[in-house]
Amino acid sequence: QVQVAESGGGLVQAGGSLRLSCAASGRSISSHTIGWFRQAPGKEREFVAAFSWGAGATYYADSVKGRFTISRDNAKNTVYLRMNSLKPEDTALYYCAATTPYYNPSVFYTREYSVWGQGTQVTVSS
Repeated sequence: QVQVAESGGGLVQAGGSLRLSCAASGRSISSHTIGWFRQAPGKEREFVAAFSWGAGATYYADSVKGRFTISRDNAKNTVYLRMNSLKPEDTALYYCAATTPYYNPSVFYTREYSVWGQGTQVTVSS
């Protein structure tokens, strides 16, 4: 079974950038749809972006379109989330998650993902 682990979070000023990494182990990441979600204190976990298995269609929440870019490096078995023009409201614990292999999920829903990382904190100061 695949396992995923996030890294790359940190403290950044508004307008700055960060790149999060979701490294997979145990199986090829290209066999899984990978989603990024985030959860701010007192709020529900919400969808941010996803990269589908195989050819790799991409999906974004409206709140991050044009600012965030999801990509995949098969050689490194890693999915990245490049975050530009960060805002204080982007502050959250960011999780990556993987579906079962070769599954076509409704990418926006947490229930579609079977494996989760521990999360990486992103804090954007104003």
